Amino acid sequence: MSTQTPSPAFEDGLLPVVAQDADTGEILMLAHVSREALDRTRETGVAHYHSRSRDELWQKGETSGHVQQVTEIRVDCDGDALLYLVEQTGGACHTGYETCFYRTLDGETVADRVFDPEEVYE
Repeated sequence: MSTQTPSPAFEDGLLPVVAQDADTGEILMLAHVSREALDRTRETGVAHYHSRSRDELWQKGETSGHVQQVTEIRVDCDGDALLYLVEQTGGACHTGYETCFYRTLDGETVADRVFDPEEVYE
């Protein structure tokens, strides 16, 4: 069995990354990173991602102030996914919830909003 550290495999230019609250263990969001976004995250300690819809680098919380301080970055066994352990300021979801996973598959909302997106995103 190999114990070699896997390097992130940017086969299509992007890797999925899960953001998890470092204290509570709650999964906050799923996004994607480019090599540039990962490098910027490592340089600054603040979560950076790649927006697939806008095809650009973005810093989490740049507009809202709801930044993610990254305490640790982990890579999965195959090197094809990352985990950011973060200290989240404010809500992680642009819809106003602490986590992007605030609904069940049946559509039931199982969390409360922590901010009003209309006030944050003008």
